[in-house]
Amino acid sequence: MITFNRVHSAVVHAKGDRQQLLGVHMTEQAADTISKLPHFASLLKEIKEEAERARSEALPELPFSVFHLFASQGTRKEYENPYFDKRGRLLALVLDAWLHPQQSDLEALHNVIWSICDEYTWSLPSHIAPTLEGVEASRVPPEQVVDLFASETAHALAETLYLLEGRLNPWVVYRVRREIEARVFHPLFDSPKPFHWESAIHNWSAVCGGAVGMAALLLEEDRERLAGMIDRVVRAMGSFLEGYEADGCCAEGVGYWSYGFGYYTYFAEMLFAFTDGELSLLQSDKIRRIAAFPAGVSVEAPKYVNFSDCSENYTPSTGLLSRLHLRTGQPVPVMTEVPSLHADHCYRFPQTVRNLLWTDPELLFGKVATGTFYYPDTAWVVDKQLLSGSLFAFAAKGGHNDEPHNHNDLGHFLLHVAGENLLADLGAGVYTREYFGEGRYQYLHNASEGHSVPLINGMQQSAGRSFTAEVLRYEHQDNKLMFSLDLAGAYPQEAGLRSLIRSFTWSCDESRGEAELVLTDAFAFTESLNEVKEVFISLHEPILETGSVIWRGNSGEVKLFYDANLFKVQHEAIDSQDHHAQAMVVHRIRLEAKAVPSEAFYSFRFVCK
Repeated sequence: MITFNRVHSAVVHAKGDRQQLLGVHMTEQAADTISKLPHFASLLKEIKEEAERARSEALPELPFSVFHLFASQGTRKEYENPYFDKRGRLLALVLDAWLHPQQSDLEALHNVIWSICDEYTWSLPSHIAPTLEGVEASRVPPEQVVDLFASETAHALAETLYLLEGRLNPWVVYRVRREIEARVFHPLFDSPKPFHWESAIHNWSAVCGGAVGMAALLLEEDRERLAGMIDRVVRAMGSFLEGYEADGCCAEGVGYWSYGFGYYTYFAEMLFAFTDGELSLLQSDKIRRIAAFPAGVSVEAPKYVNFSDCSENYTPSTGLLSRLHLRTGQPVPVMTEVPSLHADHCYRFPQTVRNLLWTDPELLFGKVATGTFYYPDTAWVVDKQLLSGSLFAFAAKGGHNDEPHNHNDLGHFLLHVAGENLLADLGAGVYTREYFGEGRYQYLHNASEGHSVPLINGMQQSAGRSFTAEVLRYEHQDNKLMFSLDLAGAYPQEAGLRSLIRSFTWSCDESRGEAELVLTDAFAFTESLNEVKEVFISLHEPILETGSVIWRGNSGEVKLFYDANLFKVQHEAIDSQDHHAQAMVVHRIRLEAKAVPSEAFYSFRFVCK
């Protein structure tokens, strides 16, 4: 733990070089060098195009009619799309101006900054009490709610002033400073009463704390006040790290790993630079294990093991991973490109800016990390093997059903063959009020019926910390990986379970270029007649044959063998939407067994080739 004494001494007496606050020496030559590097060509083209669009198109508005939609009907996109469009314009215009120091016409940039400063609140409506009574009872009014996006906006504007120091109109600079003070610094730091996220053990504490902390390091001139501000942020960062078990696994998935641990790292690096190395938040063994997580769960780019509210497609932030590799020595996942400007639909500043400043081109186009990656505290296992030039991967999870961005998915598993997740996780759905409310598990993406886990006597798994999976076995034997879970604790009492042992045996045959998963479910019930529906989820349409189901991708396939005398097969094609409201079709296989006795044992064989 870093004490206030250390924080105070390091901050008050800091003599760090202000030009190093972004982790490199910021000079005009740095921008010129970046503009000539080939791996940035596509990103720089996008920055130029987006800046040109920002100069030619009218700014979007955020009227009351869209602000109120979350409270009146629970939807978010109508407000968030124009809100993030403005942040995208800001990012592109700032980077275009920084990359071209001779650029003098900053009218469009001034206007987008002024427009952001005009917003009623920098928080999203979904993070404000939905009723006027709730707003009046809140700790602060809406314009002073410090949520993820108010924090990110404060940081983006503070870094704008830093990157373009001496080039912006003094009125714009003055207003930015005043707005950040009134909307963020004052409500957060001038009251001893904390915001809820300061003790959160998930991404909020790191994102809010990291963004506000960087804004403070960039703007606050009173060193005594700054020391208190940084101490509060460091304590929030401690809360964030408590959300990680010792194994370093991010239960929210790699996308939220990048979000939360990314902001943790961006702040840690700026604090390190500000204090000339006196305060370092990237030195522990736990940090090194957290840094290694993306390499463990990556398969073939851009695919990842994506339990929880996480997309299976993810383009890693090359700057973030390059800097973590430099600091911790941990491996990085396969990085085939510097992310697009539009890879993050929220257009957060540090991701793109640090991609430009920190990306190490020698780390691009590396090899996927193979082998077994076991996270005992989180109860995830991932195994990846190269066979005949193709990657075969298996992943499964235990844990509990009250994880951050929880899905009721204990015992769920994935199979990856030659670039595709053929048995898959659906990832996040469209975020709405009900998605994070009482109706969360009515959404297919979150419910156990949207995962490859059984439905038992008509009952799905239940949500809550008490609904758990117990790891019974994890071992390698005769070139086979064995992982077993007792899933009875994941289901409500009405399911009538005494025990449910789900066992996975995964093996790879290099000579045949094939992998095999044998899945067994051993049931013990309280009653003599029961019903079981085994469920398997894919985004690929299956081919049904007697006693088998085939999921075929572009370069490989998975074939399931089951006992047709015991099970009746049903295929459902279910229309859904991904996190960005894009249409998707979910293919769900149900294998139904009726009149199941008080004890039953079922085996399923998946051949991957």
